[in-house]
Amino acid sequence: MSGHAKAEKALSWLNPELVSEIMGFSILKTIPHDMEILREGQYVKVIPLVVDGLIKVFSRYEDKELLLYYIKPNESCIMSFAASLRNEPSRVFALTEEDTTALLLPVDRVAGWTKDFPELNSLFFRLYNQRYSELLETINHLLFEKMDRRLYSYLKEKAELTNRNPVKMSHRQIANELGTAREVISRVMKKLENEGKVMQHTNSIEIL
Repeated sequence: MSGHAKAEKALSWLNPELVSEIMGFSILKTIPHDMEILREGQYVKVIPLVVDGLIKVFSRYEDKELLLYYIKPNESCIMSFAASLRNEPSRVFALTEEDTTALLLPVDRVAGWTKDFPELNSLFFRLYNQRYSELLETINHLLFEKMDRRLYSYLKEKAELTNRNPVKMSHRQIANELGTAREVISRVMKKLENEGKVMQHTNSIEIL
């Protein structure tokens, strides 16, 4: 199935007139993995709707990062949507986790579409609810879960999202996403390995 066909399928639940508008004014783009597509402080010009691939959204403070959520196929970036409606700079970073095909919706059209086609709001309301639930889960992990459980859950989710096991990541990359130190990840990873939950390879971790 071509990229345009997949994009139209992702929008198939919308009013055909709106689908025609979106396809006519948006750009379908394939973005290589590990490509930064949004920076904190940058004004949002387009809102991505992921067709294939995965985008990571995170915040950064000094040299530390904190993973906020992933944008999966048929999902969009609620933080980009919110910033664009208020004409405010982005408060987050977005990076492609793997090669990603996305439909880039121009923000100058999206505001009009949400007024003319109210069903488009249902997509963003659903994403708001989803991201809010994920944020609460992240807070619970940070406050109440021990690092070994948090790390193991993170690795399982990463394997499911990318459909890859082993997960190709360094301890430093994992530490950045979980907002902790590399030394902490290395110590906890060894504990998980001793418990038979993971097996470490060169630059990758296998979930057993």
